[in-house]
Amino acid sequence: MSTIPALQARFTWRGTARRLAALTLPRRGDYAELPRSWRHDLVAGVTVGIVALPLALGFGVASGVGAAAGLVTAIVAGFVAAVLGGSHLQVSGPTGAMTVVLVPVVARYGIDAVFALSILAGFLIVLMGLMGMGKLVSVIPWPVVEGFTLGIGVIIFLQQVPLALDTPKADGENAALVAVRTAQQADWSRAALPLALTAGVIVLMLVLGRVRRSLPASLVAVLAATVVAELLDLDVDRIGALPATLPTPSLPAWDTSALAEMLPSAMAIAALAALESLLSARVADGMVEGVPDTDADRELVGQGLANVASGMFGGMPATGAIARTAVNVRAGARTRLASASHAVVLTLVVLVATPVVALIPMSALAGVLIVTALRMIDLGTARSILRATRSDGAVFLVTIAVTIVFDLVVAVQVGVAVAALLALRSMSRVSGLDRVRVSEGLDAAEEDALLDEHIAVYRFHGALFFAGTKQFLDEIATVKDVHVIVLVLTEVRVMDTSGANALQEIIADLQRRGVTVLLKGLDAEQLRMAQALGVLSTLGSPGHYFTDLPAAVAHARNHVRYELADIWSLQCALRPVR
Repeated sequence: MSTIPALQARFTWRGTARRLAALTLPRRGDYAELPRSWRHDLVAGVTVGIVALPLALGFGVASGVGAAAGLVTAIVAGFVAAVLGGSHLQVSGPTGAMTVVLVPVVARYGIDAVFALSILAGFLIVLMGLMGMGKLVSVIPWPVVEGFTLGIGVIIFLQQVPLALDTPKADGENAALVAVRTAQQADWSRAALPLALTAGVIVLMLVLGRVRRSLPASLVAVLAATVVAELLDLDVDRIGALPATLPTPSLPAWDTSALAEMLPSAMAIAALAALESLLSARVADGMVEGVPDTDADRELVGQGLANVASGMFGGMPATGAIARTAVNVRAGARTRLASASHAVVLTLVVLVATPVVALIPMSALAGVLIVTALRMIDLGTARSILRATRSDGAVFLVTIAVTIVFDLVVAVQVGVAVAALLALRSMSRVSGLDRVRVSEGLDAAEEDALLDEHIAVYRFHGALFFAGTKQFLDEIATVKDVHVIVLVLTEVRVMDTSGANALQEIIADLQRRGVTVLLKGLDAEQLRMAQALGVLSTLGSPGHYFTDLPAAVAHARNHVRYELADIWSLQCALRPVR
């Protein structure tokens, strides 16, 4: 089947249904290792569930939708993505990166909009998977990804200022300005106690992480802070009452008038969820051997359905979580039973332990999220990028600045644009126009002889597309004292319509200057494009296109010889008779 019919078949209703079923239905291979690994998987699930509890609560609070929504997201999205996703090891749930996107959304549209956005973004992610976009994450430049990560870490840190001070968040959407205004309006006599709890959680997590990495440092630190707050009867804000059961699924109220306005936010959420999930799955694939690699398109479909389910249960958008996925792998997980059982552990917490969870100080959650943010700020990686090349360093810094100064919605858009510009720049760097040297049977001596005969052979290489057309036009404009130019296109790997149009402009410009142009070496697809756009007709003769360089050179020599003969005849005719 050729490419076009295959694409047409894919996007018929029947083809789409078959592809959706292929990307969602569980497979026997998903649990092939289960008879040998189920004990390790269950232990890993319990471990991840313990680690995920304070993070789910903290990210729910930090995003503005509440601790209950964060817990629901970890349960519902975590279970759906574990069963339907393309990774055997991925753990999904609320993340810090998603929190950064949601804070301005909540401030602008309200909490109910988050549930609708989760469903809308989920459908967009499913569509990305159906379109086979799972492998596109690999083309996003590393400086852009690391810039997002560091910028997100800074914003998460700043977002914890109101929680750490037990002070109402100041008005505004920019995290840095809100943090400064909140600190200015804080009652420091009252803020000292919660700030001390936050500092205690940070210190305890860092110490436990150095002493024994297998300990769930975040949970231990939060429990310790809760015990201290209860024993000393500290006047600090608590999480408060949580539902003792999971909510029933329902569709959120859709504000159709605001839906179009929220679409850019939904697209940013979908792009971020896809990017973070696929990066996390790639990290997990590299951490263990003997486990099948992630099916990227299936992972997108699974994450999309997980977001739809999360929104229907009153949860927030979710992604694959790198930290929890790494804990899952280190705890011995080998099948998706581990990540599914982590959701079951969190469900048991909802059913049994909500009275205890309600006592957790909000400032303790701030400490957990501050440590999470600090771990996202990798100064070693930042130094490596800044020392690599100036362009990569500039992209890295621009991405960080846009993330912090504006918001992640804008940063995602800018990052995608930067990624595209980098790709185009890379293509244009490996593209060019130069004189043929020892190529296709034409040695240096013969080339010099050709120049003496007013013939030049130029070779295009790399990509002939819109980003490089001006460069080619400028270079070819420097040609002087040449009667015939042979343009060799054998090494052109990519040519779009702008490139073909530029080629036509080059030919027309040279012909206006009295230079004859011969072409050599388009592939079949490029030749069809050149014919459709009239490039070959611009040559003036079908005989000016060649598939063999020696034949083109021979034709050029004959052309110059006849041209010189015509000039000599004309000079003789015009010479006065004596």
